[in-house]
Amino acid sequence: MLKKLNSLLLVSLLAFLAFFMQAFTTSAESTTQIIRIGVVPTAESVNIGSDHDFTITDKLTGEIIYSGEGDQATVELSSTSTIETNYRLQTAWTSDEARMLDWKSRAEAAGYDTYIEDYNNGWRLLIGKFPEDAGWGEREAFRQQMIEEGFAGNDSYWRLITISSGEAEMRLIADGFDEIVPGAIQISSENGLIKINGKQYRGIGEVAFNSTGTLAGINELALEEYLYGVVPLELPPVPYDELEAQKSQAVAARTYAISGLGKRSADGYDLLPTTSDQVYGGYDAEHPISTQAVEETEGVVATYNGNLISAVYHSTSGGITSNNEDVWSSGPIPYLRSVPVSERVMSTQKKDGNNSQRVNRMIEFEKEWSRYYRWNHEWTNEEMSQVVSDHFNVDVNEVYEVNALDYSNGRVLEIEFVTDNGTYYEYKDQIRWAFKYINDNGSMSVLRSTLFQIEPIMDEETETVTGFRAEGGGWGHGVGMSQVGAMGMAVYGYNYEDILKHFYTGIELEERY
Repeated sequence: MLKKLNSLLLVSLLAFLAFFMQAFTTSAESTTQIIRIGVVPTAESVNIGSDHDFTITDKLTGEIIYSGEGDQATVELSSTSTIETNYRLQTAWTSDEARMLDWKSRAEAAGYDTYIEDYNNGWRLLIGKFPEDAGWGEREAFRQQMIEEGFAGNDSYWRLITISSGEAEMRLIADGFDEIVPGAIQISSENGLIKINGKQYRGIGEVAFNSTGTLAGINELALEEYLYGVVPLELPPVPYDELEAQKSQAVAARTYAISGLGKRSADGYDLLPTTSDQVYGGYDAEHPISTQAVEETEGVVATYNGNLISAVYHSTSGGITSNNEDVWSSGPIPYLRSVPVSERVMSTQKKDGNNSQRVNRMIEFEKEWSRYYRWNHEWTNEEMSQVVSDHFNVDVNEVYEVNALDYSNGRVLEIEFVTDNGTYYEYKDQIRWAFKYINDNGSMSVLRSTLFQIEPIMDEETETVTGFRAEGGGWGHGVGMSQVGAMGMAVYGYNYEDILKHFYTGIELEERY
């Protein structure tokens, strides 16, 4: 049962403990790196609790507000604010404050809505404001206008942004208790495990406001313990149980996490627990093999010229990884180069009698380990019309042609849809979102990769197009380390250092702590 504690003695004791812990953390910070994960990025209510004894405190003062045992409390957004979601055109990212302020003042002087978003030690620059139901044609016309006026580039794209405006407060509700709390609150437990929206996490939990004025549920914990809940979800130990592959994943995930500290600081945390950053499942996702991989590589990161790399990775390359600039709108990065996920070897094979011959054969590291090494999908005319209509928010009754206009290392860079309601284009990795299909579970998914070819399905008798077929390979963006490829390389005897240096060209491995 939850109850409020107002004892001055407890407050004094907590203050002393907080001071002691701060001193301890400072002295040990060379070996203990802390990370904050937005496990609930935005919500109007968040549930917190534990299966054991726990306390809820005011983050600012350290005052204990509640104690409980095997129970939970709810934090709600209590406000007179309004929450609205609009399309805004993301034009650029910059770490130059002068450039950000100049862009903002020029855009506002021209009469345009602006929105600045803190991101990764810099700012995202967004312009315009369109309702959720605004059509693609209307938004595309505005985007082209912004390009012509110099406020955006060809790589600009639309994002749905949710913002809460007005006065907002947090309300803490428990068994027999209902009060407004002054600000962010934290929960810790006797056994070091807490719950946020029913999921167990190590460390402490927090509920605070994010940059849009809604609530965020945050898990703060030691970075190495965070990796315990990342590695088994990014590279499941069943069936990918090769320790060297798991170590490769641990180093890549650690490098990504450390380089991403502060990335989403405007929202009160560092990273998201999804594929937008790294998939993180907390305590319940942990596995002994993954934990061993994390512990045996503790502190090891990948660097290029002494700096942490952007350790991006994906499930399956389809046989060859991609250059970063062929997938995202960024300049070439020297360690994110296209490499084959295969090896040509010589082996001896016996012929008739005692004779033998040397045979040159290709080992494809992913082929035996991924069901998505090769795949194909088909769309009827009706399905393709619906897919294009949904993606571009237009009314298309018939798609006449789908043409891949440009390739790099087998990946499509530009696609064209010729329809009865105009011609539409998509580029690089966004092409995957333009080709949604019904997966095995009966729900809509984005195309697994841009490593594909597409052709019309013809009716031989009428010589008319009845649909479209895509044949491709791989799963994910294709840049950096192939996780399934790492598994295949480990099976063939490569260690985690070999694997990482294959996928990230010219890197070094360092122990940072």
